[in-house]
Amino acid sequence: MEDSEALGFEHMGLDPRLLQAVTDMGWSRPTLIQEKAIPLALEGKDLLARARTGSGKTAAYAIPMLQLLLHRKATGPVVEQAVRGLVLVPTKELARQAQSMIQQLATYCARDVRVANVSAAEDSASQRAVLMEKPDVVVGTPSRVLSHLQQDSLKLRDSLELLVVDEADLLFSFGFEEELKSLLCHLPRIYQAFLMSATFNEDVQALKELVLHNPVTLKLQESQLPGPDQLQQFQVVCETEEDKFLLLYALLKLSLIRGKSLLFVNTLERSYRLRLFLEQFSIPTCVLNGELPLRSRASDPEAGVARGIDFHHVSAVLNFDLPPTPEAYIHRAGRTARANNPGIVLTFVLPTEQSHLGKIEELLSGENRGPILLPYQFRMEEIEGFRYRCRDAMRSVTKQAIREARLKEIKEELLHSEKLKTYFEDNPRDLQLLRHDLPLHPAVVKPHLGHVPDYLVPPALRSLVRPHKKRKKLSSSCRKARRAKSQNPLRSFKHKGKKFRPTAKPS
Repeated sequence: MEDSEALGFEHMGLDPRLLQAVTDMGWSRPTLIQEKAIPLALEGKDLLARARTGSGKTAAYAIPMLQLLLHRKATGPVVEQAVRGLVLVPTKELARQAQSMIQQLATYCARDVRVANVSAAEDSASQRAVLMEKPDVVVGTPSRVLSHLQQDSLKLRDSLELLVVDEADLLFSFGFEEELKSLLCHLPRIYQAFLMSATFNEDVQALKELVLHNPVTLKLQESQLPGPDQLQQFQVVCETEEDKFLLLYALLKLSLIRGKSLLFVNTLERSYRLRLFLEQFSIPTCVLNGELPLRSRASDPEAGVARGIDFHHVSAVLNFDLPPTPEAYIHRAGRTARANNPGIVLTFVLPTEQSHLGKIEELLSGENRGPILLPYQFRMEEIEGFRYRCRDAMRSVTKQAIREARLKEIKEELLHSEKLKTYFEDNPRDLQLLRHDLPLHPAVVKPHLGHVPDYLVPPALRSLVRPHKKRKKLSSSCRKARRAKSQNPLRSFKHKGKKFRPTAKPS
């Protein structure tokens, strides 16, 4: 049986060294995306392929890339060593994954095909040294590749033959639109290109116009989300809006959902309301605000973040507001369970929204007709003790508080804007006025709400949750001060010093 399955790759006319690497990796047969994409790529066609994470799409472009490079070196005229392949990805983590996969496939031809990863900004000097050796394939984020092109440490205009844009639907949303357009000006007029994307959104269509020439489009009939073994999808019916806030508080504060969570709402005002609500309970939260420049949302634009959110380490996606369309649901759910990691999607739904959720689920299930979103088993009566706290926090999040929270972020952006730096140097009075403007107070935070008393934790959950943080270790000076205090009989009734013994009176 295994011999017949292995014929899938063997029938593609691949170099024996690639076939051996594929065998070593335990791939007995190509995945759907590999089966469809590899032959078309080897024919020299441009490809636009929709394939989710974990579908084998990296190998779907890496195998034909390596095959074309090996074939050119074996049969073509002897030419100067140069960079022939370029792989663009949105994050450093994806760049490492792509490089690792290409190197594994090139195990038996490592002398003939070399791969360089230029995604880490802190390694610029060593990258320039590697690029001087002219590797066959360069992997990196658009901004890092553009930086090397502008410094002339990387030249592609006369040598590039194959361009791959992986996770194409994320590139623009990660803020790489301008870098990508500038980068394309450094490429030759003719090259083969592959666009790999989990979804076909407007950004992908825009990229298609920029990069591809008469492409073959592959819309594979496979689930757009991972299976239930990797991605668990639930729905929970909340009777009122207040119940949604109460349930979210319980899930996060009692650590019933752990790790990094991504909360989706349908309006910007709702995102700030939710952030200010959670901050009342000392739950760290940030807002991805589309009104602010993308670069202001995180300190490191390359660190696997969509300018503030590490999509590759998201444990759970919570649809606090019901997605308006099935496509929106897929986009949200696709932020977790990536790169073979497990994930959870929990959708909050009001009774009036159940029919709309049913339509989304019907389109998601396709021909399977089985339930996709399982009911989340949670007894709301067990967390009734927290309701007064939630009401207290919700009262603090006024419209004025939301307005001031948004203004505070805009003010911070103005103060730290690189584009306004020159303006403020010429107009220091304006900068001074901005800095000494009246302080903004988004919402009054009540410290006691950050603590969860034991008596409020539902009995059924006490064995699962640890609402208290570990006590911090005291410094030696603090310990000495505490000992001194405990030994002071005026401050403590537990003093255990030497007992007073009266001396005997002389006779």
